[in-house]
Amino acid sequence: MKLSRALVLSAALALSACASNETPTVELPGGVNPEAQREQRAPNFFDRMIGNDDRPNVGPCPLMGVLYDSARIVDFAQPNNRRYANIEFTGEMQGVQGLCRYVDADPIVMNLEIDMSFGRGPAASSDRQTYRYWVAVARRGRAPIEKAYFDIDVRFPRGEAVVTRREEIEQIVIPRANPEISGENFEILVGFELTPEQLQFNREGIRFRIDAAQNAQAGQ
Repeated sequence: MKLSRALVLSAALALSACASNETPTVELPGGVNPEAQREQRAPNFFDRMIGNDDRPNVGPCPLMGVLYDSARIVDFAQPNNRRYANIEFTGEMQGVQGLCRYVDADPIVMNLEIDMSFGRGPAASSDRQTYRYWVAVARRGRAPIEKAYFDIDVRFPRGEAVVTRREEIEQIVIPRANPEISGENFEILVGFELTPEQLQFNREGIRFRIDAAQNAQAGQ
């Protein structure tokens, strides 16, 4: 991404140099000089690529949120034993935020930041765990249009039972059929990839706090 942007920037500078050599800038009686005309024109392809476009979005950003049923994950050493002492690892989505950009008939381009917390339970035999989560794009209130999966490798420092992470999704592109379609027609949802048993556990409303191990030690 950085390499491509540098190449585009170089090409834009070369084109500007050629243009300046062709015709000098002069003040026209009763009119506007060419430099002012360039400032007033709509940003072109190169302007958008290098971020030189300060026009406001034509609509709001898509709704962003965490799917409630998939907001947390609890791994048990023995699947049929739901006691606290049998917990290996836990995870919880703390929130999601992001920015979007779209003008004219351009697609909606977004980035996301997802805050997560992870816990190491009393039954864990390792200080490292890989979690899988997903990011889905959907029309408001409908099934996902697209769903992508990501792995996050979490290492727990010695003596630490809880760690926090912020994951960044650099680019999500949502095409629009026409300029009248705004971001409010879409939603971005995130959640953990769960087994059927884990999903049922969440739906039953049973909760183990990710910092339960620390609280138990503090009470001793």
